[in-house]
Amino acid sequence: MLSLVEPQSSGLGGGAFMTYYNAKDRSITIYDGREVAPAATTPELFLQENGEAWGYMESKNSGLSVGVPGVVDMLAMAHREQGVLPWSALFDSAIALAEGGFDVSPRLASFFEKYGKRIIDSGSEDGPKEAERYFYDAAGELRTRLVNADYADTLRQLRENPRALYEGPIAAAIVAAVEHPPRAGSLSADDLKRYQARKLEPLCIEYRGLDVCGPPPPSSWVGVGMMLGILEAAAFPSNDRQADWATFIAAQQLSYADRDYYVADSTMVDVPLEGMLNIDYLTERAGLINIEAPGVPTHGNPWAYQAQESAQTFGEDTTVDRTGTSHFVVADSDGNVVSMTASVESIFGSARMAGGMFLNNQLTDFARNPRDESGALLANHPAAGKRPRSSMSPTIAVDAAGNFRLATGSPGGNSILAYTAKTIIGILDWGLSPQEAIELPNVVARGESVRVESARADAAMIEALRDRGFNIRESAGENSGLSIVLRHPDGRLEGGVDSRREGTIGAL
Repeated sequence: MLSLVEPQSSGLGGGAFMTYYNAKDRSITIYDGREVAPAATTPELFLQENGEAWGYMESKNSGLSVGVPGVVDMLAMAHREQGVLPWSALFDSAIALAEGGFDVSPRLASFFEKYGKRIIDSGSEDGPKEAERYFYDAAGELRTRLVNADYADTLRQLRENPRALYEGPIAAAIVAAVEHPPRAGSLSADDLKRYQARKLEPLCIEYRGLDVCGPPPPSSWVGVGMMLGILEAAAFPSNDRQADWATFIAAQQLSYADRDYYVADSTMVDVPLEGMLNIDYLTERAGLINIEAPGVPTHGNPWAYQAQESAQTFGEDTTVDRTGTSHFVVADSDGNVVSMTASVESIFGSARMAGGMFLNNQLTDFARNPRDESGALLANHPAAGKRPRSSMSPTIAVDAAGNFRLATGSPGGNSILAYTAKTIIGILDWGLSPQEAIELPNVVARGESVRVESARADAAMIEALRDRGFNIRESAGENSGLSIVLRHPDGRLEGGVDSRREGTIGAL
């Protein structure tokens, strides 16, 4: 359904991470539906013949950016292992809406008001025009109501067999869309046929007596874990909220520095996960915090805090991670919980359509220039069969007995880590409700620049951070879309949803 009505953010042509809590055995499982680079991918994926990198929009709106979609196979895997209703019963509502039509939501319309056709323009007269014909009528006017018969047909095929996305007519349509000029990609029928979602063990860190857990790489959730670990080792929280914000900013800067340098697909790159979550290492990182004289954040050496170091060395990361993602949390009557983040990467993904759905541009989550200024290869460089680094961080926290306590997560590109950590400390450290934690100003500190959501942060807070020496950049708006479910000690569930987007809270 979200693939149909929120195509700017996520869809069946994209990927996802699902963090799943099983109430029966009190376990947490990660389902990884991240896209995979085609077999013909090289580190020079986004370089032109002259060695210069394509611009972001040229890379995004192209076949070069499309990875093998993973969300359908991931959902099918999760359903085989955890589902209750028949798979075939899950499609009727979306099919009916696709054929009957639906009104364009204010948020969907706002992207065209802000960017016009640029976000779906292939940049060439002979480029693919399906997206333009879908959203605009023959007179060039933006449609206010959409009908998508092709998507309904895709859903009927998937209803019979989820592997229909990877073999057969839908797969052939995906390959044809990727091969379309300009800037054709290399995704092949064999790439689709080979794709398999993965079931993984979560990464976890203890914070305020809870085990807080999320996906391992290629997700960047380890950065959320680092932020919490650094805060636990620092003088946080204090009796001074402005000082707390300063400490949180410093913890973000240190965590992002490590995340940007080290995190990539751990099946192809050595990632020091054990060291990055080692309490002694996090204590060392916390010792660098000086909120009265902030320094320049640099990555540390987590390899020194695990048994085996890596022979691999990489350059300073330059990856650009854009927003275009959905997140939701669901808790059922049996106590099971899903925290799931899905994405096509940027707005409308690659802007190429197949089977009525938008195909992702997730390969732009690799570093477009695979080497830094010194010529050193980056950890997150493109490569055949590699999963691009993701910021998606669906999170679930349980108590010492394994009972569910909290689920959170957000869309928002690389800011997801900051958004998610904000809600955890808001609830666990500042005693806020889920809704209050969401409504806190978003503060994102990646590198020296600190973005503060000025519409929600008071002037005194911003001035106090500037006085401490932080490089504050006031942001007109932050593109979070947080969803939270909190379980109180008496078993009562409380939800929170981000007013910055169109989400709602409901009980069935």
